[in-house]
Amino acid sequence: MAPPLVSVQMKKNKKSSLVLTLSAAGLLISAGSVAYWLLAQRQTSSSDLLVGANIIPGDALFAVSLTTDPQQWQKLRQFGTKETQTELDKNLVELRDRFLTNNGYDFQKDIAPWVGDDVTIAILAPATGNKPAPKPVTTNENAASDQQSMVMVLPVKNPEIAKSILAQPKILKQGKWSDVYDGLRLRTYQGIAIKQSQGQAGQNFSAALLDGRFLVITDSPKATERAIDAYKNKTSLATTGGFAENFPKIANYQPFAQFYVNVPTAAKIAAVSPNRPLPAQVLAQLQNNQGLAGTITLESEGIRLKGVSWLNPNSQRVLAVENKAGNMQSRIPAETLMMLTGSNLQRLWKDYVLTSQGNPLSPIAPEQIRGSIKSLTDLDLEKDLLSWMKGEFSLSVIPATPKEGSPNDFRAGLLFMVQTTDAYSGQSLRKSAEASISQLDEVMKNQYQFQVQPGKVAGQPVVNWVSPYGTLTATHGWLDGDVAFLIVGAPIADKIVPKPNYTLAGTLPFQQTVPTEPNPTNGQFFLDVERTVKNFPLPTLIPNQQTLLDATRTIGMTSAVSDNRSNRYDIFIELKKVTNATALPSPEKSNSVR
Repeated sequence: MAPPLVSVQMKKNKKSSLVLTLSAAGLLISAGSVAYWLLAQRQTSSSDLLVGANIIPGDALFAVSLTTDPQQWQKLRQFGTKETQTELDKNLVELRDRFLTNNGYDFQKDIAPWVGDDVTIAILAPATGNKPAPKPVTTNENAASDQQSMVMVLPVKNPEIAKSILAQPKILKQGKWSDVYDGLRLRTYQGIAIKQSQGQAGQNFSAALLDGRFLVITDSPKATERAIDAYKNKTSLATTGGFAENFPKIANYQPFAQFYVNVPTAAKIAAVSPNRPLPAQVLAQLQNNQGLAGTITLESEGIRLKGVSWLNPNSQRVLAVENKAGNMQSRIPAETLMMLTGSNLQRLWKDYVLTSQGNPLSPIAPEQIRGSIKSLTDLDLEKDLLSWMKGEFSLSVIPATPKEGSPNDFRAGLLFMVQTTDAYSGQSLRKSAEASISQLDEVMKNQYQFQVQPGKVAGQPVVNWVSPYGTLTATHGWLDGDVAFLIVGAPIADKIVPKPNYTLAGTLPFQQTVPTEPNPTNGQFFLDVERTVKNFPLPTLIPNQQTLLDATRTIGMTSAVSDNRSNRYDIFIELKKVTNATALPSPEKSNSVR
């Protein structure tokens, strides 16, 4: 199972980008000079929620919090290969130079003494409602009022040091700082003073200091007011349905990053996108989901992600709490390259249909899968197959062992196993399974002219499907009385019959990579990236895929249904390490990447 994929697309005509907003952050630090005398009232914020969650408007599309600890960023640079380190350095230097160095700021000297442990960046959906727009101050001030906007929250950790730093703001290279006026008096909003830069069109940014605790930077005055409203009126992300209840489930000490995705709001934005509009029925289905959040931490051997997703509190849909997986990894051999397990295949399919039917973003349409099974086997997917697949299941890739004098057309076998006992009621469904498997044997024999031959492996009966050309194509049989298995590709039945002495569950890579929490679990995933890439070609799915694969050793995931409204996920990625990792190039040597 995988968390849902949400894409937030900015309009092409939007003049201020994420990088531009980050660059403005360095400039807007001096905004605090207007109200530095408020800094003495600093209070401690909750460590269980996203930094700035009480400021970011509740309808935010996306929010990400990043650590300001240089040691964590240096630790990140130690992972991977020289190629990934070069790519990471390029991006870090570009961000540093654009929003700090090029504007006369040095992080350790000017920012670190007063900023908190984390800063948060959020993307807001276009403003809606009947509230009148604020009076424009410049001709371009509200030019992007109907577009997505950006909010950055910088916590203030040390008011006294901040006072001395912010009292002497840097001189802007372009544009100038000005107080925002309404008539003849200094403009405030709900008692909060607002500062704004005046530069080129589309490059005006606003800043406000909230209770001396948070410096809020936005790319429009309207976004600043929305943040102040959220903070004052308690309509922030912290009060959004399910956020305060679920985010603490993934809280961790000194995280590298945390993030949040507003699923229904993002779906609405995607629905009106001219590139890939979502059908109305898909939008309605996504309204059942509310949020997806995660915490990323850096460990000695890699990166860990703790995630949680939850349903809309008003949704009629509920989740079945069935965490019955955890045994299949003890049935497969230690040399297994990939393993995916789950609690109940029938329920997984129903959930997939519910969220994917008619969804253009789904990898394969449910109706296409049904149709393919029917045309190839003449069996009904739900009635003839999934009706008895209500127990734990697994899909694995196991490499073949070359045998002298026995040519093999396959280098690995694909193993599918499913427990034919209802995970919820305990009822045995083996008879139904045997009837469907017999039908499948007849189809392979009569429709595809395969030889269906009884056989034995280690004294246990199996059935082999042999193609008309004489190559062993598939084998099926039973394990422990109620676990049906099917092998396609290389003949690897002797690796699981009898049960192997040295299993995947007992290997060090599995134990070090696949998280032990949450427990009990409804599914796990393991991939030995290093061995898989070395022996098998993989399709290209993402940009720079090979570079990322070369930096990765193993990937593990454990998931569980936390309650009838939320799911939990733990993912660990074991990475290679760069020997003698160098320090990030200094500003003087980085040539100010632009």
